[in-house]
Amino acid sequence: MIPEDLVSRVLYRDAAALIMDKPAGLMVHAGPSGGEHLQMYLSALRFGERRDPELAHRLDKETSGCLVLGRHKKALAQLGALFAQGLAAKTYWAMVVGRTRDTEGVMDFPLKKRERSHGWRMEVDRSGQASTTQWRLLGCDGRLSWLECKPLTGRTHQIRAHCAAMGHPLVGDAIYGRGTGTLAGDRLLLHSRHIELPLYPAKPPISATAPVPEHMRDYLVACGWAD
Repeated sequence: MIPEDLVSRVLYRDAAALIMDKPAGLMVHAGPSGGEHLQMYLSALRFGERRDPELAHRLDKETSGCLVLGRHKKALAQLGALFAQGLAAKTYWAMVVGRTRDTEGVMDFPLKKRERSHGWRMEVDRSGQASTTQWRLLGCDGRLSWLECKPLTGRTHQIRAHCAAMGHPLVGDAIYGRGTGTLAGDRLLLHSRHIELPLYPAKPPISATAPVPEHMRDYLVACGWAD
């Protein structure tokens, strides 16, 4: 990634916050095995500030779309509080396997992190953390369904684990939807489409909508999306 690419992905900017369109396949921070990550390039998003912006939350490596950054310490604390209190309104688009029986609903499954010999994953467990996701069917081609998912809590892998628990794993999900990778060339079809944050009490929420990534376009069109 070059600085010009990163700047072109900025969806919203003010004195306190940035919202950018994170590309799929890019980690937001350094992983245990190293490799390229977003924090390597954040100096390109200073826009006159003395320090780099910092992550206000995280997206999985393979998830694309709206990612929020704070431009200074006070803003980071304010943004962090909004996410911690569940006041960030997040909307994701997900392509899942199969046709859902209902057209909308709530996935209310507590989640707990489990360590396995081949790695960790989030599993539904009564002793886990409360986790809630609202969902709505936006389209279907008979084989795959296009869902709008709104997580009301912010658990790791929440949408991925919830959809799998509902019986409709995300296409391309190597952890929760094994065997679905061939449907999308091993690309996870999950996109952070829109976000709203009530950052300023006397003003409307700041917001941004991320464009649909190329690797999801054909699947969405097949399910009825019109560009």
